[in-house]
Amino acid sequence: MLTSTLVPFLKLLARIPMRWNHRAGVVIGWLMYWCFPSYSNRVRVRLSDAGLCASEGECRALLKEASRQAGKAASEWGLVWFAPRATIDRLCIECDGWSAVETARLQARGVIFLIPHLGSFPMAVRYLARHLPVTALYRLPRQRWLNPIMMAGSENADLAMAPTNMKGIENLLRALRRGEAIVLPPDQAPNSGGGVWADFFGRPAYTMTLAKKLQRATDAALIAAFAERLPYGQGFRLEFHPVPAENFDEAGLNRVIEEMVRRCPAQFQWSYNRYKIPRGAYKKTFGEKPGSLDASH
Repeated sequence: MLTSTLVPFLKLLARIPMRWNHRAGVVIGWLMYWCFPSYSNRVRVRLSDAGLCASEGECRALLKEASRQAGKAASEWGLVWFAPRATIDRLCIECDGWSAVETARLQARGVIFLIPHLGSFPMAVRYLARHLPVTALYRLPRQRWLNPIMMAGSENADLAMAPTNMKGIENLLRALRRGEAIVLPPDQAPNSGGGVWADFFGRPAYTMTLAKKLQRATDAALIAAFAERLPYGQGFRLEFHPVPAENFDEAGLNRVIEEMVRRCPAQFQWSYNRYKIPRGAYKKTFGEKPGSLDASH
């Protein structure tokens, strides 16, 4: 009942011009900044620890912009997933590096797209789904009522979804072997059985091994991508960067993400705890909890 009510409402909201949508997002971002000091402090510390600002003033300015961008990400979510295809085409203003995708397709190879939560994750995925068959890895939301809404959005986008379980991984593998594309969110911590520790902005972060394993099993091309949010609701600029498969590992994966984040650091999802410790990860990797890691940070 809730889904049948919300989906038509989201499709209606998706017709609102992006500039109005982003103005509402700025308001959401300011409310997050001023009304939730724990959020602001958490993001400020992560920006500082990542070495992205040289002074307190720079950190404060970057934090404010990151809050505005987080608000825009929240407000645009429904618009991007439920907008008509023509709207998506109009909002994708620039696209750099698409030739890497075309090269992989001419070679009849599958493609593993590494798309972090930088800029607009759903816009990057929707752009891909407009041009080639795509299967995206996703984690079931904690609020189960959101899942049918996500499925409705993926159906609107002509996007296949693979859950984070063995069946989902098998679907990803089959898609790559058919020469199709898959999307992995490499900035999300996997469960305790699916990662290893690798530095991310100078600190150990539990990092997925799935990208490396799928690439080695299928010889798929690796391409990092993101959709940068342009100012004043103009739309998005997409970037695609081929990643060398030779000697590709989890440390290299994190370096790829870092390079993309440095291009537009305010648009990264800093509120997500990239350094969280999945249950069982210490025991599996170290045998005991190492004092150099801080689970609460």
